[in-house]
Amino acid sequence: MSLPSIPPHGEPQGEPREGPLSRDATYWAELITTLKSSGAPAGIVSLNVDGRRVTGPMQGFGQMWQKTYWVPLRGASVRPDEVITVWKEQFPTFWPKGNHFHTPLTGIMPGEVALLRLNLGGGISLSTGVFVLYADDESFTLMTPQGHVFAGWITFSAFTHEAETVAQAQVLMRANDPLYELGLRFGGQRKEDLFWTQTLSALAAHFGVYEPVQFAQLCLDPRVQWSQAANIWHNAAIRTAIYRMMAPVRWLRRLRAR
Repeated sequence: MSLPSIPPHGEPQGEPREGPLSRDATYWAELITTLKSSGAPAGIVSLNVDGRRVTGPMQGFGQMWQKTYWVPLRGASVRPDEVITVWKEQFPTFWPKGNHFHTPLTGIMPGEVALLRLNLGGGISLSTGVFVLYADDESFTLMTPQGHVFAGWITFSAFTHEAETVAQAQVLMRANDPLYELGLRFGGQRKEDLFWTQTLSALAAHFGVYEPVQFAQLCLDPRVQWSQAANIWHNAAIRTAIYRMMAPVRWLRRLRAR
């Protein structure tokens, strides 16, 4: 199967809409300065989200990549909007085990902030989050905050291609800082690919489809942006590790405060 209608540079896609452009504004998040989560569940902290700014690829350090993962839902009688409805409502259940996505109370809606705990392997986890930049009936886009593994956004969409519904995830990304760039170059990119391949496989299986997930990538800029090297100050992996090492200190402080 040839690559189906990849949205340019991860831009949120959907069917053309009639009427004034203001109607589309309801699908976009309002411009914000910093992020604020609505509460962290047990085991997930918001220290790398609250007060952070969202970051696009131009604010990242590493090489810029566009990665697209898609699976045809062959044989499933399901419309694109039905796929997106399920994907939004059950988003965390399709993630690989060991990774957690705390969906906001209002669900995946423009302007919402979700908290994440990601398994980086080797017993290392990362507390971070995402900002819902865009969401309509046939796509939604999540944007990363400062300190995340990469600066960029991920667009999840569903559309019809050659009479079949196709589910797709497309990432436009740069590693956020030099440490993350090293990690991505030495195995991290493969883990990223495996993560979204497993996610789309789980989504397809929900509809009774077991087609292989297809993948394409394009390096849009092979250079690194040394002007963004200071992003390492916000590195969420480092800050999460320090936070966990300080757990005994926090426990003693709570004990003394009683």
